[in-house]
Amino acid sequence: MPEAEKRISKEIIGRTVVSKTGKRFGEVSDVIFETRSGELIHILLKNPTSYADKIDLEKDKNGNILIPFSAVIAMGDFMVIAEEDII
Repeated sequence: MPEAEKRISKEIIGRTVVSKTGKRFGEVSDVIFETRSGELIHILLKNPTSYADKIDLEKDKNGNILIPFSAVIAMGDFMVIAEEDII
């Protein structure tokens, strides 16, 4: 994994994921990326909120909620996602 991706993944793991309207989804557990290009594909969610559980989001084979990285619109203290891009 290139050094930049290692740094980014370390910085975002554990961040709270919220929509731009302020709805909490959970926390970043891990990131899934394309190994050849290094492109970030999904955020793996841990401690999903009841709201995140209620909506029909993509899940991995272990039942963990996946959020497309393309839905991320800002990263700061929180990871902000565009909810309309994932539903």
